[in-house]
Amino acid sequence: MALGFCFGIALLLSAWLPVDTAHIPEGVRHMECRDGFFMVAVDLNFTGEEPRFEAVDGTGAYPITAQYSTECGYAVSVLPLQARVKLQASYASCHTDHKDENAFSFNFNLIANSSGEEVLYTFNKTCSVQSPRMISCDNDYMEVSVWSDIACQLGTLKEDGSAADKAALATSDWQVVFHGTEEQSMPMNLSEAHKQGYSFKLLGRRLVLRMPYGQPHSFRTEVNDVPVEVVHATLLFSRQRWVVLTIDLVTACSVYEVSYDDGYMVWKTPEVLHPLVSGVHGSQVNIGVDGELVEQTIAEERGYLVETHNATVEISITFNAEGGHRKSFVDGDLYELHTFNLCLEQTLVDEDDAETKVRVHRTMTTPLLPRPLFTNNQTALEEGLFTVYLGDVPEDVELTAVELNGHTFTAPFTNASGYNVTEVVHHNNTHGYTLTVLFDDPVVVQQFSKEDAAMKHMLDVNYTLMVLPDNGPYYHQMSVMALTDASPPAFEASCSESGVGFRLTHRPFDYLWYISIGSDRLTPELAARHNYTMINDSQSLLLEVPLFTHGYEYKNISLKRFLGTFEILVRDRETSEVRRSTVKTCPFTPTEFIMCSTDGRMTVVADLSYLQHGGIPARSNLIDIYCGPKEADNTSALFTFPLNGCGSRVMLDQGNVIYQNEIFHSKKDLGVSKAVPNNSTERPMAVNQTLSDRVIVECAYPLAGLHRLFSMYKFESEMAGFGRIVHNWLSMTEPQITTLKPTTALHTTPTTPATTSTREPGGASAFQPAFHPPVRYIKVSRVRNLDTMRRGPGRIPQTKVNLAN
Repeated sequence: MALGFCFGIALLLSAWLPVDTAHIPEGVRHMECRDGFFMVAVDLNFTGEEPRFEAVDGTGAYPITAQYSTECGYAVSVLPLQARVKLQASYASCHTDHKDENAFSFNFNLIANSSGEEVLYTFNKTCSVQSPRMISCDNDYMEVSVWSDIACQLGTLKEDGSAADKAALATSDWQVVFHGTEEQSMPMNLSEAHKQGYSFKLLGRRLVLRMPYGQPHSFRTEVNDVPVEVVHATLLFSRQRWVVLTIDLVTACSVYEVSYDDGYMVWKTPEVLHPLVSGVHGSQVNIGVDGELVEQTIAEERGYLVETHNATVEISITFNAEGGHRKSFVDGDLYELHTFNLCLEQTLVDEDDAETKVRVHRTMTTPLLPRPLFTNNQTALEEGLFTVYLGDVPEDVELTAVELNGHTFTAPFTNASGYNVTEVVHHNNTHGYTLTVLFDDPVVVQQFSKEDAAMKHMLDVNYTLMVLPDNGPYYHQMSVMALTDASPPAFEASCSESGVGFRLTHRPFDYLWYISIGSDRLTPELAARHNYTMINDSQSLLLEVPLFTHGYEYKNISLKRFLGTFEILVRDRETSEVRRSTVKTCPFTPTEFIMCSTDGRMTVVADLSYLQHGGIPARSNLIDIYCGPKEADNTSALFTFPLNGCGSRVMLDQGNVIYQNEIFHSKKDLGVSKAVPNNSTERPMAVNQTLSDRVIVECAYPLAGLHRLFSMYKFESEMAGFGRIVHNWLSMTEPQITTLKPTTALHTTPTTPATTSTREPGGASAFQPAFHPPVRYIKVSRVRNLDTMRRGPGRIPQTKVNLAN
């Protein structure tokens, strides 16, 4: 036998190093003998990002690099979508051990990265193969192996030294000649052939030749219009210029470029690759992916189609067939590649019934295919919520950021504000994202549309998606818009013991209207002037309106209760037209109260339980003793009368007109005023001679708000007056007060607007009775304005009244 091959065998006879696989966790590795090669796959989460393999034999460990893989029959690939790294080794790879002609043993190291440190794991596997002649057409190399009856005749060389030494010296006895289409090369020794990329190896009885595609002594031809690459080598063993043995090694592989047509990847190979390779007696084809052959019916179910036309086998695979691997890419737009590791086995039988197995491992890849994403606007108007679905996102693409009208939110999404991002996973290896944003979220653009008479909510969404593991970002944009009814705001109103409360939740488009009390716009200044309590922030407006303040209307007034109504108006900002009103009516039951109407009427419920001399409220009366209560009980009395009636006094003080009356209880010591003759047509007035049990009631009106001061017996005021009830105003020693008949009618001259103040009781007061004289007017001079109107006992500066004839 050739001594060169015997030398190779001698090296492989060394003892194997012991291997230990117990510490490699089950489930993270998968080893399997496939058709034509051995395969091991390991999870990337176990190996780290950059795992490495080494082939091990009795001479040492050899790193499996890209170049070494081509030379020695290995293939390493990382599958990020499956999170695995995979190693494939030909049965005739460089460092494979053979137990016999059909058994092949593999020994490998895996170098993984764990917590920044490299960890070495070892594993082995033994596979068997029965074919006497095999041709492997891999992606990167061609390989042929045949059984041979060559025997290693080392005995003829055992003159001096070891057999291994003699074998090493005899390598020059082997030469190889490569045949082309028309000529052949000059013989060369095996070391020279190895430098040109040709590897020869003897595994027991199996002789192996392996080389990359496109070597200097390979040639291409066409068989049935299919390009085929052929290597035809003849091994010569010679002694003393005598050729003792010749062996022909022929391999032929289809180098047809995968085409893509109408959703199918197509690859072709001739039934007869070369006359010296392929027999004509019979042929059988099996197909699969990743080295796993399946029956033809199963292949068709998975989307693989095998057809034979004019002695040419044609393989068609749909781009989304089962068993493929897809990868997303960004090149401006989003694209995808579909890759299939095609496994094809042709069983050829020649006229001598000699069987040849032709195994093809071909990676079939589609061109870049557009992978458009879609968005579905699922916005629910009734919920006030944008709902947008981004769908058909590949599993190797993830959402990293969302930009909403220029505001960027990055993953992980906290969903803490008015937006929410939820991932939706589907069974077809895709997923999607549901984005929800409230209409009133600050990021949403709000705009009133006069054309639609509605509020327009606009949201521009820019998705940033990252293609894994590191292919760069992809941006997907879309816009949504929703129209909602732009109705004027509505207040929530509630009653309390002290007044009426209003609450308004702000909306982004509430700026289209403004709020008023009557004709006055509600502002902090207005609220302070009328003693309202107003709290206005970004979320809501709170308004507390105390009873008897400006803006109330009262009805159904009785001794024990009355109804108070307060109205808030919402007006169009441009036209001031009233668009909505909120009216709240509440029942009130105060112990006593006083109301001063705009049309010149005073209504009083006075608590008379404090009368010191046992008076009966039903027998009480005003200054005019004929003006008694409308209602009364054991403790209180209700009076309602015109401001200028029932003996009322009128006074001026610093911009205010004050109407005053008194409530007396009927006692013997209440007499009739002597100021009025018995034969007078005037109504008698009560005279307080000794008692202090009387109640002062009065209403004050700013002069600036009066239009008529009982001119022509009419009274008109822009706003209700401020009233008060004072018990026990005068002491018993104070001189008596009588009513006087005026000689002129009341008339006011215009004054500048003034802030009302509360008149303080006590002290001398200039007053006039509210009587209807024939004289037309009085002249008022030196009227001064007050800044505030305080309530409670005290003194009020008075303005002198000059009477004019």
